[in-house]
Amino acid sequence: MEYIYYPGCSLESAGKPYDESLRAVFRALGIGLRELEDWNCCGATMYMSVDEALSMAVSARNLALTEQAGFRDLIAPCSACYTVLVKTNRFLKESPELKTKVDHLLEKVSLKYNLSVKVRHPLDVLVNEVGVEAIASAAKRSLEGVAFAPYYGCQIVRPERGFDDSEFPSALDTLFQRLGAHLVYFPLKTRCCGGMLMTTFPNVCLQLVKDLLECAAENGAECIITTCPLCQVNVEAYQKTVNKRFGTAYEIPVMYFTQLLGHALGCSEKELGLHKNLVPWKAPSTVLAA
Repeated sequence: MEYIYYPGCSLESAGKPYDESLRAVFRALGIGLRELEDWNCCGATMYMSVDEALSMAVSARNLALTEQAGFRDLIAPCSACYTVLVKTNRFLKESPELKTKVDHLLEKVSLKYNLSVKVRHPLDVLVNEVGVEAIASAAKRSLEGVAFAPYYGCQIVRPERGFDDSEFPSALDTLFQRLGAHLVYFPLKTRCCGGMLMTTFPNVCLQLVKDLLECAAENGAECIITTCPLCQVNVEAYQKTVNKRFGTAYEIPVMYFTQLLGHALGCSEKELGLHKNLVPWKAPSTVLAA
């Protein structure tokens, strides 16, 4: 089993631990992960409001390269990249006029996209393709005693239902409970962290982050696990700012779901990039019987 992999810009920079832990998880499960050659930025979400056809062409170039490489499933772990690529696919299928414009632009770089690629989030692949039971069978460590809040963020399950429910997703819940972790009540699992508002309207964003931390802490979470690099940065890196602004004392580890999963699969802290996290996580050392 092998998938083509689109890391996107975030996982090449601030989200590097996500990239490292994702690769480690797939290695531990014996699944091939080939990075898409010569990939480019997805265009991000704002570009679509500036020049729709050109932004779609920028995004579709990655889909065309995936086809050219002979793959039909493209794994995109960044929530923004995943959303943009999925949206590009859908818009091109629904609008022949837009597809014609994008085709013309792709022709300039000797590419063509035939709409055959399915954009997949790694959580979808792991839970629905590899399977929760197969992952549990491969686990080397128990997550017993780990109280976690599953934070999906606002993008990977919206706007239309994809691989999980848009209001009450459960893939993270099911996977980590099966690995022995304790799921805490976390009704804000799809609430927005504020995204890029942290750079434009920080007061608004800090309140949103504070709400997430407060909900996790009040319900006994020892860590928050997320699927999004921007969510991870906002909720982890701004805890000190939140504490100063609101007089709180939050110090909650915020990890990529692949970091916690990789720990269960026996990967080292270095492989998972856990040493790069700003709020350290005290990992349990329970080893499962062979």
